[in-house]
Amino acid sequence: MRVPLEHAAAITVPQSDAEWRAVADEATALLAEYLRINTTNPPGNEVVAARWLAEILRREGITADILESGPGKANLVARLPSDSSARPVVLLSHMDVVLASPERWTVDPFGGVVRDGAVWGRGALDMKGEGIAQLMTVLLLHRAGVPLRRDVILVATADEEILGGAGASWIVEHHPAIVRDAEFVLNEGGEMWEGADGKVRAVAVGTTEKTPLWLTVTARGPAGHGSRPLPGNAVHRLITALDRIVHYTTPLTVTATVAAHFRDRAPAEPDSVRRRWYADIGAALADSAAVRALTADPVINAMLRNTISVTGLHGSAKTNVIPPEATATIDVRLLPGADPAAFLHELRQLVADTAVTIEPQGHFWPASESGTETELYRAIVAATHALHPEAVIMPYMLQGFTDSYLFRGLGIASYGVRSFPVTVEEASAVHGNDERLRVEALVQGVRWYFEVVSRVAARSPSR
Repeated sequence: MRVPLEHAAAITVPQSDAEWRAVADEATALLAEYLRINTTNPPGNEVVAARWLAEILRREGITADILESGPGKANLVARLPSDSSARPVVLLSHMDVVLASPERWTVDPFGGVVRDGAVWGRGALDMKGEGIAQLMTVLLLHRAGVPLRRDVILVATADEEILGGAGASWIVEHHPAIVRDAEFVLNEGGEMWEGADGKVRAVAVGTTEKTPLWLTVTARGPAGHGSRPLPGNAVHRLITALDRIVHYTTPLTVTATVAAHFRDRAPAEPDSVRRRWYADIGAALADSAAVRALTADPVINAMLRNTISVTGLHGSAKTNVIPPEATATIDVRLLPGADPAAFLHELRQLVADTAVTIEPQGHFWPASESGTETELYRAIVAATHALHPEAVIMPYMLQGFTDSYLFRGLGIASYGVRSFPVTVEEASAVHGNDERLRVEALVQGVRWYFEVVSRVAARSPSR
């Protein structure tokens, strides 16, 4: 049941389970509406979502600015002001989503269907659910008139899913004053794991990310008719080069963050053997059995080495034509501290073919890290323990990347979080089919966000 927004101002900071249930009803209804706004990128059309968010905030008496960065492209910024000089905290989300194939879903991916205790739709987890948790946090703080000691800035951006320049990077370049003085950013890029008993057992806070080094491999050779095989065929050269690349086993490396992650995660691991491995992941990698077991997990494998994935191939447009050129795209993700130029040199040496070139796609950036000795990280730990007493909290290296690198580049401590628990099955639906967020998890996410932001931004945090 939806809580009508015109009456929502009467709601203060929830305390009882019944009051939080009312918040859950409102958050569920808002998320369902949000998912019905199709922001598949491309083209994104995020301006529609930005206007929807702005109208909700306006009805609550909160001014929101819509910053249009291109045709159909927009970013939303709203601020809860404080009377203090403490630097702001930014709640960052993106409004765009990836493509959904309706024929592969059991529901309309843009229907905002509430069924089986969950809200279904493209973006429920990535990341409109988190966006609603952030929105509800701002609404609850405003409704209750919570005195703030630092501004709370809500930022919802365009273009995150296609690496375009119309979102967070556009804000940083064209409206730097919005975020320049911020001390903290809360963004996507973390994990919250629950045990078989349904209790949250571990929370991974994204403090750093891998560096993307996206490459184009181009092979060249003589063109001709497909009926007359030619030596030096560009497609054959490309296949040979890719075979060498995909069979290249990159060295295992344990960064300081990854070592801390597994050490802190060990107490929450139910399997005694893995618990021993996690306690000293570096020592575990001296055991071949441990290496085989650990690297069989794609997530753990990606945390321990530079990774290479061939993601695209193109040769001739016609079956009977040998093309003069064939290309492939490769997604390389480098561990923090790895030298992109050195890794690129390794691949070129590995291929060892003068008719094959390997070139970066555009620019790349070095990995950066936010430390754990900050007020916001301590607030995350305290809030998590308050709501999930048995959970362990650990730093985390995201295997991909988010917009957080832009803000870390400005000296702003930025943390990737997931405020609600997600099962392995549910997580597999991110960028996949039947993406959904359990209502119970959503309300946990709202409570967690409110608790964290209250601790870091309120003068007298409400409990």
